[in-house]
Parts: sequence; C-alpha cells; structure tokens
Amino acid sequence: MKILIADDHPFTLQGTKSFVESYGYNVIDTCSNGISALNSIQLHTPDIAILDINMPGLDGLDVAKKVFENKLRTKVVLLTMHKEMTIYKKAKEYEIYGYILKEYAHTELEKCLLEVKKGNRYVSAHLNDDLIFDADSTNHGLSSLTLSEKKIIELIAKQKTSKQIADLLFLSERTIEGHRTNIISKLGLPKEKNILLIWALQNLKVK
Repeated sequence: MKILIADDHPFTLQGTKSFVESYGYNVIDTCSNGISALNSIQLHTPDIAILDINMPGLDGLDVAKKVFENKLRTKVVLLTMHKEMTIYKKAKEYEIYGYILKEYAHTELEKCLLEVKKGNRYVSAHLNDDLIFDADSTNHGLSSLTLSEKKIIELIAKQKTSKQIADLLFLSERTIEGHRTNIISKLGLPKEKNILLIWALQNLKVK
C-alpha cells in the first residue's frame, strides 16, 4: 500500500507520517500544500492520499474533486478539523473514501486505512455527534464561496487585515486581495471601501 500525506502544518504532517508508518504502510511522499499533493498523486498514483482540508494552493476538497473528475485510482481520505455538514456533503460528492476528525485520529486512522484497503468507506464514528449544521451559510450567499473564501471572510469578520490574513494562511497579500474581489462579486456587494468588513460584521457570528 503506497500512501501520500498532505498537511500544511509540519508537526501534524510528521505525526501523521509516523502513525501511518507504524501501522506498516509505505509513505511514498509528504506535501505541505494541495498543488504539490495533486502533482504527486498524478505522478505516483498512491493507493491512498490522506489530505488535510485547509491547505494553501488547493485545499483538500479541491484535490479530492480533481481526483474524482480525472478518475484517478487514488482513494482520498480527509483528515480534518471541519465538522460542518456542508463540507462533509461536498466531500461525499467527490466519493472520498474516508473522513476523519483530527481530534480522534489517534484511535481512528488505523481503522480507516484498514477499511479503505478493503475497498470500503470509513466515516468517523464521532462525526454524527459533532456535525455542525451551518444553515446560516445558505441565507447569506456563503454557499457560493469556496472553502478558502469562507475562511477569509471569517478572518475579515475578526477584523484581520489582508496582510494578517495572508500570514495566517501562508498566502501572498496579492492572493488575498484577489480572493476579496471574488467574494465581493459572488456576494453581489457594491465596490465600496471596507464593504466586506461591514458585511461580515452584520452577517457572521464570530466564534
């Protein structure tokens, strides 16, 4: 079994690699962003790709979508902190083989890999308990935004500047500005100064 792992946090990446190798699997590559993960999947066709969702370049869902659309034989397992129902439903659309929450990975990752190895799908036993039904997302047009755009609008609601957001997401400031423009367009907002901040403060509940 050849396995690829992608996560933008070095500590999590190495920890996951150690766990997977301790289960007796061969980790052929580790990646810190979605673009290199997709390139490696296309090049090496691992049996399983364990992907974080939040990553720079392409997020885990973007990679899963590309694998699905291109009919690649690699089975995708998402290892994530996301418990939102909309994200899980999107992942199911791309026929992912595993969905595990990071906080339970130490007990569930091995079970998941065993099931996927048999050709079965595995969903975290804790997911149904923890799933957040984010109904508000459809009311404000958020459903049209990508995962990265949702993360950016969430940080805008916390009154972070483009530079601060860029640093937090390991992206360039220019990329963040591009995302801002796209979000304004998708939400149908007027091009006024601080319009995204005003909209975010009015419409989002900041946790």
